[in-house]
Amino acid sequence: MPSTTGLVCPHCGWPDGAEPFQVVSAHPTGAGGTLWTRCACGSLQARVVDGHGTRVVSRGRPTPAGR
Repeated sequence: MPSTTGLVCPHCGWPDGAEPFQVVSAHPTGAGGTLWTRCACGSLQARVVDGHGTRVVSRGRPTPAGR
């Protein structure tokens, strides 16, 4: 799934265009879909998938170790 952002995770540097570490849930929409994914560092991300590609539109912080 190609990224249109060209960005990386600000917490660990994992490329947004790379395969997500974990897909938490996927939801179809009229324009394509929404994916909730978890980065390798634990950051939760909302990704929009449409005719323009895939882009991270919201990103949380990593979960502190031990939680």
